[in-house]
Amino acid sequence: MVIGGAEDKLRDRVILGRFVSLAGGPGGHIVVVSTASSLGEEATNLYREIFLQAGVGRVSGLRPLTREEADDAAAAALIDEATGIFLTGGNQLKLSLVVGGTALGDALLRANRRGVVVAGTSAGASAVSTHMVAFGASGATPKHRMVQISAGLGLLEGIVVDQHFEQRTRLGRLLAVVAQSPSLLGVGLDEDTAAIVDADQLLEVLGRGAVTIIDGTQVRTDAFQTKGHRPMMVSGAILHSLPSGYRFDIRARMLLPDVQKPIRATVRAEQAKRQVAKLARTIAAEGADSLAMERSRRRRHEEREASE
Repeated sequence: MVIGGAEDKLRDRVILGRFVSLAGGPGGHIVVVSTASSLGEEATNLYREIFLQAGVGRVSGLRPLTREEADDAAAAALIDEATGIFLTGGNQLKLSLVVGGTALGDALLRANRRGVVVAGTSAGASAVSTHMVAFGASGATPKHRMVQISAGLGLLEGIVVDQHFEQRTRLGRLLAVVAQSPSLLGVGLDEDTAAIVDADQLLEVLGRGAVTIIDGTQVRTDAFQTKGHRPMMVSGAILHSLPSGYRFDIRARMLLPDVQKPIRATVRAEQAKRQVAKLARTIAAEGADSLAMERSRRRRHEEREASE
């Protein structure tokens, strides 16, 4: 579960609530890994409070700051007990450098393979993939040398994730990554928006914004010729912009059939409730007076005549 950052923590908490549900709810044990954050234990305590309020049974925290600490057997054992793992925001390069290839990093991979939900927000979202955006420049135009790629934690293969996507204008650098590595699928996450990837590599969008997916299967580029920091030519990239409720098949690289949007379902439910209430009032009136329906029909007829 990769989140674009700035997820709602105060009101509906749609994304974090979904994470808690996937992590087992009252019977769950969430481990918050806050290595990426510069806020120290404040980040752990914030998410601990949120997850406990959302109804999870237990929350633990881990914040290794060195590879030696990440190699601690006790840290790996805690991950082995978890039903949900949450990687905070901050600095993704710090997270991957400290955790990748350690006992803790191996435990994360084991947990995810056995079905434990692993969520990352902001920097934590970037770090979960095999190839990670370490840092780069903003802008809508892809340019040579505008983004640096490094190895991530390896939970998502064949995908590169970028976050705060719309808010920080990161389309250009994701296009640049995909143009230079067409085998990778680019996934850009808006703030307060998540992509949930299941075991069958089906991606579901959840939240307030959109998930941008860039497929470079048919891409053409002059990236190998471009010098300095000048714009590169990118043609043929397939771009999908998917709001909440849409699903995407990562293996087939195709949009799945439209699903019922929660907002539309809510509208229909409200309409149905109003129709039922109106019908109930009509039935009640009819039961009280057998002439109620006829009087109502005559009144409407008279109103129409008066208006004419």
